[in-house]
Amino acid sequence: MHPTDTPTAAFDSAPDATASTAVRRIVFISGLSGAGMSSALKNMEDFGFEVFDNFPLGFIDALIDDTDAGHKSVPIAIGLDTRTRGFSPQDLVKKIDALAARDDLDVMLCFLSCDDETIYKRYSETRRPHPLAKDSPIADGIALEKNWLQPLLKRADLVIDTTGLSVHDLKRLLGSNFSPQAEGKKIYVTVMSFGFKNGLPREADMVIDVRFLQNPHWEKKLRPLTGQDTPVQDYIRKDEGFDPLNRHISSLLELLLPRYEVEGKSYFTLAVGCTGGRHRSVYMAELWAEMVKTLGFAVSLRHRDLD
Repeated sequence: MHPTDTPTAAFDSAPDATASTAVRRIVFISGLSGAGMSSALKNMEDFGFEVFDNFPLGFIDALIDDTDAGHKSVPIAIGLDTRTRGFSPQDLVKKIDALAARDDLDVMLCFLSCDDETIYKRYSETRRPHPLAKDSPIADGIALEKNWLQPLLKRADLVIDTTGLSVHDLKRLLGSNFSPQAEGKKIYVTVMSFGFKNGLPREADMVIDVRFLQNPHWEKKLRPLTGQDTPVQDYIRKDEGFDPLNRHISSLLELLLPRYEVEGKSYFTLAVGCTGGRHRSVYMAELWAEMVKTLGFAVSLRHRDLD
């Protein structure tokens, strides 16, 4: 997810999806075609939400105000995108704002984004037409849709960039905001290593560049190994900058994570980068993931560019 100031911070922990509550959660899910909305809605169903996909905008009030005792307390997830009949980003923003003003509803908009290359690849593999490019190149439809959906992107409470995310990663990110099990839990932290030569992780909230540490790549015996191997770790620890770096980053995370949690942030991604993403970043990510765990936060560890 590309880091912004608005997404995620406005979110509170998800309420119990099955418990009766005075405030009913309504989650709108929209975004770019091919960015994973179908998968997201399946996950929301797993979290206990009543799910409506491709639901006409004009029927939303009747759906939410249904007084059937068997449904009025169940949280709702509504998927709307360019396939939806009468779809209008501006009208959807107005509808969300109007519902959000009600005291009996907890209304949020989740927007799924993705880079052009990944969307193009997904449509090419499935051989399905893009909804805005039935008679024109897929790239034209992608560009048109990105521009058209800008009002929704700006209004979104949560933006998830699915570029490079597995279906499990997507479920974890959604679950940190909407799963009943997320209630009362601390911020969920992901620590990931990466190589700058392969580009910055789009979902990073903070990037630490460790390329100033001595590089095991230039040692013939260490080059085939990774930051998970003891000889490489011993080599990195000999750098005079290792201890100060480790000490300062640990102190920084110890300060920031509780503050982010107070602000309502549900998850936080720390990206640690070196040149190739195999040695220095891998070892430092391993260390900092363990440190975060000792602080009492749920943490997952990913090595993006490790073979």
